[in-house]
Amino acid sequence: MYVSVFGLGYVGCVTAACLAKAGHHVIGVDVNDRKVAMISDGTSPVIEPGLGDLLADGVRRGRLKATVSSAEAIEASDLALVCVGTPGDPYGQIDLGAVRRVGHEIGRALAGRTGAYTVVLRSTAVPGTAESVLVPALRAGFERRAALTLRVAVNPEFMREGTSIRDFHEPPLTLVGGEDITTVSQLRMLYNGIDAPFVHTSIKAAEMIKYVSNAFHALKICFANEMGALCDSFGIDAHEVMGIFRMDRKLNISSAYLRPGFAFGGSCLPKDLRALLCAARTAQATLPLLSAILPSNDQQFRRGVEAVLATRRRRVGVVGLSFKPGTDDLRESPLVGLVEQLIGKGCVVRVLDHNVRLARLVGANRVYIEQEIPHITSIICDDADALIEHAEVLVIGTEGEEAAAVLALRKPDQIVIDLTRGVSRPKVPTDATAVPYEVAPMSYQPRI
Repeated sequence: MYVSVFGLGYVGCVTAACLAKAGHHVIGVDVNDRKVAMISDGTSPVIEPGLGDLLADGVRRGRLKATVSSAEAIEASDLALVCVGTPGDPYGQIDLGAVRRVGHEIGRALAGRTGAYTVVLRSTAVPGTAESVLVPALRAGFERRAALTLRVAVNPEFMREGTSIRDFHEPPLTLVGGEDITTVSQLRMLYNGIDAPFVHTSIKAAEMIKYVSNAFHALKICFANEMGALCDSFGIDAHEVMGIFRMDRKLNISSAYLRPGFAFGGSCLPKDLRALLCAARTAQATLPLLSAILPSNDQQFRRGVEAVLATRRRRVGVVGLSFKPGTDDLRESPLVGLVEQLIGKGCVVRVLDHNVRLARLVGANRVYIEQEIPHITSIICDDADALIEHAEVLVIGTEGEEAAAVLALRKPDQIVIDLTRGVSRPKVPTDATAVPYEVAPMSYQPRI
């Protein structure tokens, strides 16, 4: 393929060099003529192991060149990768000036062109950037309406400094956000031979995933450091503890607990987190990250309550009462708290939870139910039909057969609030071995 790469910083240089190595014809573009001269000489403008040799090889084979001319690059390519910088200020606001400028320049260069052209945003940018910044900039660049089909997609990179060449060839996934299947197929061809699942999603989801990934990486570093500080306070070898922690690939280093849903509860997580924070205070260890977990969980709980109250309907049916599906354990269940809050606000609530209904009669948690929350057992329904007949609002608190039965019987005028965020959503991979998924084209279709 004939590819132009706009922005010859870290991401752009590595991307251009690796694509040239894969056999594509690549032309890099940058406003910095010194960078252009260095690449034209086969010299890397950034320090990265192996990049200089890769650039030199691409230039020597005639597959890689560089220019300061956007028009020259567009003329020589059928696809443009936008790899310009998106620096942020101290408050977090990112500067999208380079994205706008490059979009405008690409638009101007395409003004007299016919056929089709693809512009792919590879820079890290907040959700909505392709739609609200890149596409308008491309449109504004046209001096006159061109007889051209212009396609737009998003393709975030997952490269780390120091290992970027290996990461390019062996990324965790090749992610493409795009609504046009022809564009997606074009990017499949571009990355043919890359050892990674190819994942196609919407443009905004692709923009978001890069931020979710980096936020989680930052979270893991802070978590490990806080655990290290706490271990030091107790005179424990932090590396030994975290080394053993990482051995658990079923729950600790895995997809477990990484699905959006409602607040956590139960007999373990809240109690153990409070105990750890208490021990840290005793040991004079400060744990700001862990200290924020329970307030964050409380905020999630409040969102659920507010979502129900915002409907301004009084008759509420809740699916699920225990703190997790498949159990009768109501200790610190956020759904119990939800029901109590709604009753306190004047709602008439009914609940469907087969396991809790059984526990009320013979279960191990019968004593807890009778002593701690006897009023709640009186509002439990026997089946989905009874819940449907009662409710104006259906609250899905847990997934499973009961939730499916209630949704199947739902009446058109009944409002559904899905606290699990997953009952009616398409299933996605839950671990690294799952088959990569594709979603149908979604809401945003960029048009020029």
